[in-house]
Amino acid sequence: MLNKISEKLRPWCAGPRGPLLLLCIGLLVGLGFVGSTSAVLIATGTEKFCATTCHEMENNVYAEFKGTIHDVNSSGVRATCVDCHVPRTGIPLYFRKINAARDLWGHFVTGSINTREKFEAKRYEMAVRVWTYMKQSDSRECKACHNMDKAETSSEKAQVRHTRAKAENMACIDCHYAIAHNEPEGGPGPQELVIK
Repeated sequence: MLNKISEKLRPWCAGPRGPLLLLCIGLLVGLGFVGSTSAVLIATGTEKFCATTCHEMENNVYAEFKGTIHDVNSSGVRATCVDCHVPRTGIPLYFRKINAARDLWGHFVTGSINTREKFEAKRYEMAVRVWTYMKQSDSRECKACHNMDKAETSSEKAQVRHTRAKAENMACIDCHYAIAHNEPEGGPGPQELVIK
């Protein structure tokens, strides 16, 4: 197919306007690629897609999320799956989306989490992946909404703990885990997790 296309384009590109034509074709292909990639990122970056497309999420972690402090709170600000689990922009966003293909593999190909029992059996492993990601990203998604430096809005106890966490270079997940999903069984929590 590529040979046929190149044979048809060769006479057009041979003339003095050939390089300009190739540039225009390359630009159109590039814009098409960027546009389609952006459309996929937008479509897969919604709570509806994350929480209700796969029954594994809808029946497990999304059901647990309902009624938590990130779902319902006095400020009226509600976090969605994407707010906590996906970077907002740039290269980290692309890497996170590519990494999420593992979940699709488990859903469509292996069925490794397609029942409640299988999901629970893998819960700790999946939690460790999320905790590791959050620690390696320096709590980037948490800090997009929360500011640890706004001490005047925190209790005295929280101010002391946040000061210690900052001094010890701790990630938010070290203390604030199991606030949106059930705590997994099977091993130590994120504070004990050693990230290499």
